[in-house]
Order: sequence, then structure tokens, then C-alpha cells
Amino acid sequence: MGLSVAEKIRLIMKRQKITMGDLAEASGQTRQNLSNKMTRGNFTEKDITELAAALGCTVEIRFVTQDGEEI
Repeated sequence: MGLSVAEKIRLIMKRQKITMGDLAEASGQTRQNLSNKMTRGNFTEKDITELAAALGCTVEIRFVTQDGEEI
């Protein structure tokens, strides 16, 4: 299995040299709230979209059926 959402966010933050505080501010939340979400891995689709936008990224969500069909 690949990286978790929090691990992906941390990787992008590291590459862009962005702190947790910077990302929290850019995404309209407190540092503590973002830190809690990162620790728990507790993100809504809206959270992920807002964080991606703050990081200058886009998000693609795919569903893949058991027989390999992508929807």
C-alpha cells in the first residue's frame, strides 16, 4: 500500500519547505487543528482539497472495482 494522506502532505511540505503553521494559515485553519488531523489521519474530502490547493496541487479521487475497472 502507498503513503497515507498525511504522509503525502508531509512529503510535499518538505519539498516546498512549508511549515505546519504556514499550511494551516494558507488552508484557513489553526495549526493545532491541522496537527490533530495529520496525527489522526482524519481528513474529509473538503480538507484534502483545501490542503492540496494551499500546496499548489490538485486531487484526483478514483474508485477501482475488484475487476480493475476505474470509475
